Amino acid sequence: MEKYFNINAEGCSIRCKLYSNEREEVRKLILFGHGFGGHKDNKAAERFAKRVLEKNKNIAIMTFNWPCHGDDVRKKLRLEDCDTYIRLILAWMNEQFAAPELYVYATSFGGYLFLKYISEAGMPFVKIAFRCPAVNMYEVIQNAIMTDDNWKLINKGKSALVGFDRKIKIDKIFLDSLREADITKRDYLEQADQLLILQGTKDEIVRFEAVKAFAEDNVIEFEPIEGADHRFMNQEKMDLAISLIITFLGLK
Repeated sequence: MEKYFNINAEGCSIRCKLYSNEREEVRKLILFGHGFGGHKDNKAAERFAKRVLEKNKNIAIMTFNWPCHGDDVRKKLRLEDCDTYIRLILAWMNEQFAAPELYVYATSFGGYLFLKYISEAGMPFVKIAFRCPAVNMYEVIQNAIMTDDNWKLINKGKSALVGFDRKIKIDKIFLDSLREADITKRDYLEQADQLLILQGTKDEIVRFEAVKAFAEDNVIEFEPIEGADHRFMNQEKMDLAISLIITFLGLK
C-alpha cells in the first residue's frame, strides 16, 4: 500500500509517501532520505520498500521531500529547514505509530543531512544505513555538481539552479552553511555501532577515498561495493546493497 500525505506544522508542509502492508500493525519505521535533486518518489526507495514488505507486515517505509525538492513549496534551501523537517517527521511518526522503532536508510545529500542531524540533536534511531553518503558535501557540490556558470552567478550575489536531472536553486548563504557544517571534522564514535556505510568504488560524485576515510576515522562499518557508481545504476549491485542494508537493520 502506498499513501501520499502532508505533514503540516510550524509553517511547513512536508510532502510524504508511506509504504506499508497493514498500518495498524506497524512496529518499525524506516525513514528514507533521498539525495540532492531527488524527491519522495525515489525509485531506489521503492525497490527497497518492495523487498522489505514482501516478508514483513509490521514495517513501514517513509519517503519525503527535502526543502525545495520535488513538489516542496519552500523557495530557499537552508540546512536549518532540513533539520526542522527531520524533527517534525520524527514527532509525527511517534504520534501516529505509538513510539515505534525508528531506522534510516539515506543516500548522498540525505546521508550528509542525517549525519549532521544526529551530531547536533542526538541519535533517535536504532540504526542508520548509508549508501554513498556525501560526507564531504561542500566539496561535492563545488566540484561535482556546480558548473562554471553557476559559480559566476553565485559570485555576483545571485542564486543559481544547480543539479542534474532536477535542478535546485541555491545561493551563497547555503554554500557558506555547508562549508561551516563540515561533518568530516565531527566525532561519531559513540554512534558508530549503529551505523553502516556502503560506498561504490566507481562513485563519480562522492569520492570513494573521502567516505572510506570518514568511516575509518569513526570506526563505522564500511562495505565497498566493487564497480558501483553513485546511483547504483547496475541493478545487481543495487540488490546487493539492499540485501546488506536489510541484514544490518535486522529485517527479514
